[in-house]
Amino acid sequence: MKKTIPFRLFSLSLALISTFFLFGCATQPVPVETENPEQSLDKQRAAQSAALQASQEATPNLKRKIAIGRVTNETIHGKSLLRDDVGNPLGKQVADMLTTKLVESGQFLVLERPDLDRLESEAQIGGSDFQTIGVDTLIVGSLVEFGRNTTGTKGFWSKSKKQTASAKVAFRLVDTTNGLAYFSASGAGEASTETGEIAFAGSTASYDGTLNDAAIDSAISDVVDEIIQNLTKRPWHTVFLSSTPEGLYISGGQSQGIQSGMELAVETMGRKVKSQQTGFNVTLPGKKIATIKVVSTFGDNETNEGALVTLTSGSISNYKLDQLRIIEND
Repeated sequence: MKKTIPFRLFSLSLALISTFFLFGCATQPVPVETENPEQSLDKQRAAQSAALQASQEATPNLKRKIAIGRVTNETIHGKSLLRDDVGNPLGKQVADMLTTKLVESGQFLVLERPDLDRLESEAQIGGSDFQTIGVDTLIVGSLVEFGRNTTGTKGFWSKSKKQTASAKVAFRLVDTTNGLAYFSASGAGEASTETGEIAFAGSTASYDGTLNDAAIDSAISDVVDEIIQNLTKRPWHTVFLSSTPEGLYISGGQSQGIQSGMELAVETMGRKVKSQQTGFNVTLPGKKIATIKVVSTFGDNETNEGALVTLTSGSISNYKLDQLRIIEND
């Protein structure tokens, strides 16, 4: 009787261990989870789209001319002796992502600057003259932080692996008329993925390079809305193109928010004087002299659009067209 009890206990223990092992093998692997900031990219883009639509409904959307200037990688990630800062792939990636988001916003005429030499060469090959156009604002910036981190847990029956990439970007808006950086902002983003196995079922993932892209994209999305809002706060204006027997023509059409029936104000160009305090040129306020109304628009894209307008009040006969500008009517 004394020999039977230990044998039964041993058999019971062996049965319990076998049952636990079979249950562990049947357990499904831990699902892959991707973590993003509290506000997902889709929510951020939806909010940006809603803000853009509200802005377009409130005021005409005369597109500002902007360009992406110097964007560098100030981290040690992705650098080598064979690459300089200009040719750094992460710096180019940040510039391309930001350019894409600004173009998608529909608020701006985004002109190329980094590939300007290539565009001029291509124009010469095609036998055409390349038009170099000045911009209102130049955007410069850098990737200031970037890192990867891998953590995990390991137990008797399970183990897990978590990969995390984080990035931080910083941008400045520079007035091209005087070189003054009038606005700066930074954004941060993070992306991660986690895999694991339980009782030898499942897998631990190898290095995931796509997390780098997701983290940088998240950081840019975190700051691009601030950039757009600040750029669109600046007063907009347009100019006269020509005066003909048919009427007056101004620059800008439907894609810029100018519509038939819209009333705009005409004011004189303010005189520029140099401030002895700051050293900058200061433009004195212009004088409102007339009101115009849009009759019709023409053109098929931002580069060739215009509008036919008629004078509804005031007079411009005593001024040259290049002495006047058109602004939003109060």
